[in-house]
Amino acid sequence: MGRAVHRRREPVYRTLEIIAGSLSWAQGLDRRYTGIQNIPETGGAVLAINHTGYVDFLPAALGVYRAGRRTRFLIKSEVMDVGIMRFLVNHTGTVPTDRSDGIEAYRRAVESLRSGEIVAIYPEATISRSFELKAFKTGAVRMAAEAGVPIIPVIVWGAHRQWTKGGKRNMGRSKTRVLSRFGLPLYADPTADPVAETNRLREVMTTMLHEVQESYEHPDGAFWVPTRLGGSAPTPEEAAVIEEDEAQRKAAARAAKADKARRGTR
Repeated sequence: MGRAVHRRREPVYRTLEIIAGSLSWAQGLDRRYTGIQNIPETGGAVLAINHTGYVDFLPAALGVYRAGRRTRFLIKSEVMDVGIMRFLVNHTGTVPTDRSDGIEAYRRAVESLRSGEIVAIYPEATISRSFELKAFKTGAVRMAAEAGVPIIPVIVWGAHRQWTKGGKRNMGRSKTRVLSRFGLPLYADPTADPVAETNRLREVMTTMLHEVQESYEHPDGAFWVPTRLGGSAPTPEEAAVIEEDEAQRKAAARAAKADKARRGTR
């Protein structure tokens, strides 16, 4: 017996699903899923996904699609500056997030969860250059506890070989193997310390990550392989230095843009 399908008619979202599936087929990706049964058939849930590249959202979303559901992602609010992206966001239930003030996005995400949606979030906030798990933000735990829904930990491994920071883009027919594992639901205690609950989530996802990696072949010295596994990716400590420098440059660029806009209105 297959699972019941609980997707309402959404023409724009359905078109994106067809495009994503067709792209995956054209690339010859070897997509493998485990734990699909852990995705709730109905009701809200937070999907907590590790973040190693620019396209790791696709296998996660296609896995949820296999379960008869759809995913609402939290994404950077900057995409709303692009017309086509603004159209897609407005027609797919995506939640734009302003990193300087995420209160409104948080409120909308909790509302979506309470209305029965699956909301996906990257607890690391940004791509991990070391491909190990970075420190987690507490948002996933807090919104799950407030909405009274489970957290589904998700590990995607292999998609970063296609496109990630510091690596050569390989979006052609690569036949890359991409593993996606959906873990057992976790329930955040609303009376507990969010930091402690977030650390518990990270521990679970670290174990899952290592288990998934054990079933994957990792060539010595490959840029996409963590140092721990014999690759040439930066260590977590080296990655932290790179990411701090990158964050400072982006902050300076945003400040310069804002200053230019202010001067332009005078």
